[in-house]
Amino acid sequence: MTNPSDLVRDFVNTYDVESDSDTVPSPAALAAWLHKRDLIGPDDTARDEDLAVAVGLRETLRAALRHNHDHDHEPESSHTFPAFPLRVVLTADGPVLEPVDAGVPGGLARIAAAVMSVRADGMWPRLKVCTESTCQWAFIDSSKNRSRSWCSMKVCGNRTKTRAYRARRQAETG
Repeated sequence: MTNPSDLVRDFVNTYDVESDSDTVPSPAALAAWLHKRDLIGPDDTARDEDLAVAVGLRETLRAALRHNHDHDHEPESSHTFPAFPLRVVLTADGPVLEPVDAGVPGGLARIAAAVMSVRADGMWPRLKVCTESTCQWAFIDSSKNRSRSWCSMKVCGNRTKTRAYRARRQAETG
């Protein structure tokens, strides 16, 4: 199974804000995405309601990841996820959260459980979305001091810095 941090990041990135493209625009695409990551079985199918829940979960996660840029670690605003019934299962490696439901609802519950795992292992503050408003791509901040702001310095960081430079130049000449 995919690393929980990677799973959460990849799930948020199923929607590309900049290009307005969605990797999971239909129930069938959602089921295929979940199956490719071994979150559901090959015969599981998604319904329109499942897609709506998935989009709600994805955008709630994106909003929550925006708060991980706050270096003063103010208490996070509350983000409510859809209800995903999970149970605690004791394994040789310790307790894990597993979905009560099977199929697509269970696959989405596995993503919610991954969020809890990311929080438990201390990786949550490193999951962020790009601060470039037109981007919002999720990434894992691997910098030592957790100060990374953009998904890519070459693209989004450069855009932001170029805009700031032009604004300063405009102010100087205006």
